[in-house]
Amino acid sequence: MVTLDSGEKPRFWVTIDTEEDFDWDAPFARTGYRLASVPALAECQGYFERAGVKPIYLVDWPIVADDRAVEILGAARNAGRCEIGAQLHPWVTPPYEEDVNERNSYTGNLPAELQRAKMTALRDAIRDRFGVQPTAYRAGRYGLGPDTAAMLAELGFRCDTSVRSGFDYHAGHGPDYREAPLHPWWVKVGQGAVLEMPVTTVFGGLLGRAGRWLYHRTSSNSHAALARLGLAERIALTPEGIPAERACIAIDIAIDLCLPVLNFSFHSPSLQPGNTPYVRSQADLDLFYRWWDVVLGHLARRGVEATTAAGILAMAERKAAR
Repeated sequence: MVTLDSGEKPRFWVTIDTEEDFDWDAPFARTGYRLASVPALAECQGYFERAGVKPIYLVDWPIVADDRAVEILGAARNAGRCEIGAQLHPWVTPPYEEDVNERNSYTGNLPAELQRAKMTALRDAIRDRFGVQPTAYRAGRYGLGPDTAAMLAELGFRCDTSVRSGFDYHAGHGPDYREAPLHPWWVKVGQGAVLEMPVTTVFGGLLGRAGRWLYHRTSSNSHAALARLGLAERIALTPEGIPAERACIAIDIAIDLCLPVLNFSFHSPSLQPGNTPYVRSQADLDLFYRWWDVVLGHLARRGVEATTAAGILAMAERKAAR
């Protein structure tokens, strides 16, 4: 695992699942999605520029194909104010050979050659449209498979951020990340390696680390009661569904755990009201940005500075070379 040196401060990373607008409650579909939230990327980028943060936009196929998105994000990347990575939604990414259903919405469940073909198509489209070879990857729906790391290394990706520690998706045919580490780690593949940079989720409450064990061994109906009693609470570092004061608690827990990188994430459709359950109105959107005001202020007070995929890789490589 990649760990902090004595006296070394952690950093934080803002990852944005940059994707099409679609009904999260409807069956998956290759058509019928919208891209109305794309112009809101400009406001988002402006906000983070003013905050001194360089986010990484993990773009999927519909976003790469949208001229407005390429103009907004391409200009920011060319100015060195953001990074561009890849996010693979298999149901909207060619080649279109698989049935569209819940199981196949996790890329890691597809046949290996089809996975590779979709990854290659997305990588090449990003290169052609943005003029950059993406090095960071996230599987849509966090859908890693046993062959993913080897394929990523083969295609020139250096960092994966698909693991969502503390979450279990196996009931919907997805991966189980309940026991996944929070620290980054190197996945060795052949003669190379891919750095896994998990999305940060911590467990708070009176039970401390034992709370994670209890949380995963109780039904979902019991989780709210555990949180109300202050025994165990799962807190993801995201403005989507997590109040700012709870996120600040999670930041403190992550610092106490000596995590080298705190990995924040959200979905770009939340930048426009009405696309996700988390931002339904203009008031919700205002609260979304106020969330970042509070959280970025807390990070500054704790001495946690922003980093990038390039910075994370350089840090991990430096430590591995010792």
